[in-house]
Amino acid sequence: MTIDTNSDKQEHRERKVVYRNAASAPVYGLGMIGALVYYIGHATTFWMGVLGFFKAIFWPAMLIYEALKHFAM
Repeated sequence: MTIDTNSDKQEHRERKVVYRNAASAPVYGLGMIGALVYYIGHATTFWMGVLGFFKAIFWPAMLIYEALKHFAM
């Protein structure tokens, strides 16, 4: 009588999930680079440049907020 230990290992294997629809990541990256160039290029002081860096990171949230405020939603 033999015991098959391979079947136990195969039953407890986890599935690997792969997401292949990440087409928006490069668009966001290019937008962030463009925002960095714009905000830091227009900064007059060091601290305005630091503020521009943070604005460049969060520009999509600011854009959506202003759009919703404009359309009174």
